[in-house]
Amino acid sequence: MVPPPGRRERKKAATRKAIADAALRLFLERGYAEVGVREVANEADVATATLFAYFPSKEALVFDCEEAEESALVEAVTGRAPGVSIPEALHRKFQADLRDAAGLPEFRRLISETPALREYADRMWLRYEKTLAAAIAAELGYSDPPPACRALARFVLDARVLVREEADPVAATEQIFALISSGWDRMSTALT
Repeated sequence: MVPPPGRRERKKAATRKAIADAALRLFLERGYAEVGVREVANEADVATATLFAYFPSKEALVFDCEEAEESALVEAVTGRAPGVSIPEALHRKFQADLRDAAGLPEFRRLISETPALREYADRMWLRYEKTLAAAIAAELGYSDPPPACRALARFVLDARVLVREEADPVAATEQIFALISSGWDRMSTALT
């Protein structure tokens, strides 16, 4: 059993959440370009230096759950049910993400209308490639990811970028994962 976080960890998590919540509220109210980091720090009642101790850039304020998202991708692979292929598990995760995002139209609009946030989101996803490839490889018994595992990770992460640009993201997700699954099914027999 994992012990609950101590007081210090709870305070740090609360400060991080207060900063992220203040930033998102201000960005949604006034627009990303119209809000400075000092305003966010003031709204969260922290020093600007404290803000940057938690978030390395203004863009990072919007994406405050990067580590959790990376862990969720790995969990989709490592925690999948018996008989569920790796692409299918990742497809299900993306479907759930799309359902969740449908309930956040203001947030999605903020990202889509702000070039700096779109670029940051794309870079953020691609940073998960090594971790996801390693998880895929480990599931297949490899200590180092072979090219097929790295390619699958890249294609899956690139799918998120492509889907965001589509008028019908659900249909786009289905098309992309049909292609990924078909290719993986043929390739994975050679890997195992």
